[in-house]
Amino acid sequence: MGAHPRGDAIIRDNRIPQKTLGQWIADNPACVPELRALIGEVAVEQLERSGSDDPRGVSAALRVCFTRLMKSEKKFFIDQLNMLVKRISQEGGSSKHTSGSNGDVLLRLHSQYPGDIGCFTIYFLNLVRLEPGEAMFLGANEPHAYLHGDCVECMACSDNTVRAGLTPKFIDVLTLCEMLNYTPAPSSSKIFPAAQSQLDPSIYLYDPPVPDFAIMRIEILPSIKLYLISAMDSASILLVIQGTAVGTSTAAASEMTLRRGSVLFISANESISLHLSSPDFRACCLL
Repeated sequence: MGAHPRGDAIIRDNRIPQKTLGQWIADNPACVPELRALIGEVAVEQLERSGSDDPRGVSAALRVCFTRLMKSEKKFFIDQLNMLVKRISQEGGSSKHTSGSNGDVLLRLHSQYPGDIGCFTIYFLNLVRLEPGEAMFLGANEPHAYLHGDCVECMACSDNTVRAGLTPKFIDVLTLCEMLNYTPAPSSSKIFPAAQSQLDPSIYLYDPPVPDFAIMRIEILPSIKLYLISAMDSASILLVIQGTAVGTSTAAASEMTLRRGSVLFISANESISLHLSSPDFRACCLL
């Protein structure tokens, strides 16, 4: 969802010819006064790498080990991977012998991507299980992979994702090994809570340590039948997660029916009135 040239969203409006969000923004530049990045996507996976603050020697050792692994000759690493999978399978996946080494995760990845060198990377990463409502922030060049579940991923507007395994997409091992940040840190340092708004108890703000974006989680109280999404000085994207409502914009006279999966672009200084059709309306607003 956003206006990246290689993933430009299509506006659904029967009153106008088919137009992308990028084209609409170009025709209405006042809607995005600061031209921030607006890229968000629903992911169906989840895993990440962190570690703990350590001397440069540890970072250098991680770089060397990881690079040597990723550059291994294909027959060699496939043979080693098959041996490891066989041993873990015989020991029962996540049994007491392998639970500390993510044996069950390895078996699942190998079933999805048999013979993929990326299966070994879990031993360089931390396995993080996010609970509903939790968020994590990963800086530039920090390796991560989403394994299971649904989440919202928000990132700066770019087209420079580099991959080295566990994907059918383009792989660039050399570039990845060179660019990665190998500084270890505890996984707990990557997770940050949402702050409930003091002015509106329906809003929880996820504010990462970067100026590019933030996310508001909106959980409207069951007793509320009419809710106003207040105008802000930046554009945003609203993603409906649960419930139904009829929305009315200050910038348009028409009404919009919003339900699970609906995506709405909100211009800067535009407010949206929601007439709730169900008592369980939840949404994410990407700022």
